[in-house]
Amino acid sequence: MNEVAGQETLIQIRDLHKSFGKLEAVGGIDLDIPRGKIFGLLGPNGAGKSTLIRMLCGVLRPTSGSGTVFGYDIVKDAELIKQNIGYMSQKFSLYEDLTVYENLKFYTEIYNVNRKEVDQRIEQIVNMAGLSGRKNQITGTLSGGWKQRLALGCTLIHRPKLLILDEPTAGVDPVSRRIFWEIIYRLSRQGISILVTTHYMDEAESCDEVAFIFRGNLIGRGTPSEIISELGVKTLEDVFIKYEEEVTGNKVMSSYDELKFLLREGDEN
Repeated sequence: MNEVAGQETLIQIRDLHKSFGKLEAVGGIDLDIPRGKIFGLLGPNGAGKSTLIRMLCGVLRPTSGSGTVFGYDIVKDAELIKQNIGYMSQKFSLYEDLTVYENLKFYTEIYNVNRKEVDQRIEQIVNMAGLSGRKNQITGTLSGGWKQRLALGCTLIHRPKLLILDEPTAGVDPVSRRIFWEIIYRLSRQGISILVTTHYMDEAESCDEVAFIFRGNLIGRGTPSEIISELGVKTLEDVFIKYEEEVTGNKVMSSYDELKFLLREGDEN
């Protein structure tokens, strides 16, 4: 393993590109992510975050460049990477017509969990996710927050060393978000590395380190406090907006100002 500022490197990316026809979704990213941290990938919709994550998971093949996870090559060793990670996509991907128990059982079979440990692991996941008493409930009848907890549980069933979470709390209520992140903190304290994308800057400020991606390129990286201090702003939301304005050349409010028919006389400025 290589070192990132004295820390063991978990993920190493070098000049990584991904194009879809003429569209370059990821444009030559270099990034090292240390082991044992909560690392946040931030950026607007369409910035290339999900494409980058899918390459790291071995789901998408890069157009060019290279990357390793646990020292495994993301192209040559994709199956080995998949065995060691838990991946939770933006879209809820479990079977809604199965029960909570049946979904968890299905994942134990996918990952060849020792049969002697299956029931114990499922019971522990159910308790961890706060789903006690809901084990036989049809997944499709769960609320959004419960579904996300179940999806997280399914990613943990094989004891992964790395969790990759792509906007895991999108669309869930504040209470569910808080519970979800409490679970993430506990997992991190147990030594599980976590790579997460989010649009919620309060969540991002809880990460050990963050990196900003805009239009497929890496434009900033560091601890939340370091980046806030470097740009001379007050919050990560201010950082996000400042980067957005620098990359696009437009003020955030400019799109509203174009709706002149909504502006009252004297409000143009």
